[in-house]
Amino acid sequence: MKPATLAELRDAVRDTDGPLVVRGAGTAAGWAGTPLPGATEIETTGLDRLLAYNPDDMTVAVEAGMPLTRLQAELAPHGQRIALDAARTPAGATVGGLVATADSGPLRHSHGGPRDLVIGVTVVLADGTVARSGGHVIKNVAGYDLGKLFCGSFGTLGVIAEVVLRVHPLPPATRTVALPCDAVEAVDAAGRLLAARLEPVALEWCDGSLLARYEGGPSSVERRAAVTPGTPLDGAAEAKAWQRVGDVSEEQTVVRCGTRPDQLPYVAKHATRVASSVAVGVHTVAVAGDAEVERLRAEFEHVTLCRRPPGSDLPAWGRPHTAVPLMRAVKQRFDPAGRLGAGRFAPWF
Repeated sequence: MKPATLAELRDAVRDTDGPLVVRGAGTAAGWAGTPLPGATEIETTGLDRLLAYNPDDMTVAVEAGMPLTRLQAELAPHGQRIALDAARTPAGATVGGLVATADSGPLRHSHGGPRDLVIGVTVVLADGTVARSGGHVIKNVAGYDLGKLFCGSFGTLGVIAEVVLRVHPLPPATRTVALPCDAVEAVDAAGRLLAARLEPVALEWCDGSLLARYEGGPSSVERRAAVTPGTPLDGAAEAKAWQRVGDVSEEQTVVRCGTRPDQLPYVAKHATRVASSVAVGVHTVAVAGDAEVERLRAEFEHVTLCRRPPGSDLPAWGRPHTAVPLMRAVKQRFDPAGRLGAGRFAPWF
């Protein structure tokens, strides 16, 4: 089913018997657990309208099926953007899909991920109830914060129909400095840059280089880049360096790993390629196969399989962590019949 309005989405959920699985543009179709067979698929790409945008408010409301690239194109003439740069955005990832998977990119260093940008959501729950949370004001404290709860829910708590996001100004100038280093040196160099208060908006280690990106006024950007050790990049060279970061997500077997920032060297020893937000401790890791995924899971608690080769039956999630009992309880309250996304969090529930 491909509803084109909130009312159609509500009716699709309410009037359909049995299990449901939610799909956006399909750019993360292999993420999380495989849905159980026999579920009815609801595709959200028909919900793709811009609902409300006033540049002075620094917020925008869109339907969940709008591709992020199209939303960025709507904001750019006003000198604004959504500070979200997940690797699958160019492939057509939708706003709702990025929220549902809690996906982000190098800008997570300064702006966080979707849960830090969402200030309001409208969702359709498993019984067809339409629920709204938050609003169009950044400092909004009314009601329960469903937006944060639905980030990373993979369509198991409800169907995201509309999203309200905070926007940020487009930077007048950017400059990236590349410092060749190994994983140990990258942790040390990142610490020095942070201690120097140079405020890079992205700090990513990939293919043996630490990339520090600065944004802001031209004089400020050039001044900070000039005192950063390494080679300044701009134009095509800068774009190519950041493209390599995104390309790690397209390798054959890829996991997303969360650790303390200083654990990067221990993560890297299992990898064929790494794109690591060094100061945040979020690593996108390409590995040689299932055995390396299991070794990572034996060493670290938060390891999620994002991409696997055909024929692999390795589960997306590792051993249950301490939050899993709470996740089960929330799932039971929102979807007691287990209609939505059955199998997405297997084997946890």
